[in-house]
Amino acid sequence: MELRGKKVIILVEQMYNDLEFWYPYYRLKEAGAEVVVVGSGSAEEYTGKSGIPCRPDTSTRQISAADFDGIVIPGGYAPDHMRRHPSMVKLVKDLFEAGKVVAAICHAGWMLASAEIVSGRTVTSFFAIKDDLVHAGANWVDEEVVVDGKLITSRKPEDLPAFMRAIITELRS
Repeated sequence: MELRGKKVIILVEQMYNDLEFWYPYYRLKEAGAEVVVVGSGSAEEYTGKSGIPCRPDTSTRQISAADFDGIVIPGGYAPDHMRRHPSMVKLVKDLFEAGKVVAAICHAGWMLASAEIVSGRTVTSFFAIKDDLVHAGANWVDEEVVVDGKLITSRKPEDLPAFMRAIITELRS
């Protein structure tokens, strides 16, 4: 139980990528972390791209970044919905500014850009949002996982094993 005592947020919104949500959710639980699913508060249940429902434990307006060790942001179309909620963007920015682990995969880079935390950072993402990240000031590279301090990014579901190894390593440190 290498992450016993660690508390990690996984964000959720409509049209989340099912693999990018559920794989980190269960992998973090398996490692002993307390995982808290956090939604925007716009719905009682969110549906993934494959139709799998997810009920959040709480909303961004009911928690504080200070109570957590990190955050995982899954991709899919959910990040485009997430960034429409200022409280979700603020939570990501607050965790980053507090030096906590901030991990984003696939289209979740949109949340990093909206939180204005990528300028001068090296990141990766799904190739289709490369321009968004570059325009936000990031150095974009095409690698399965990029660790820039406590900021961890990956490209796609196939990168999940490397993504999770990096997250667990950073949460342990």
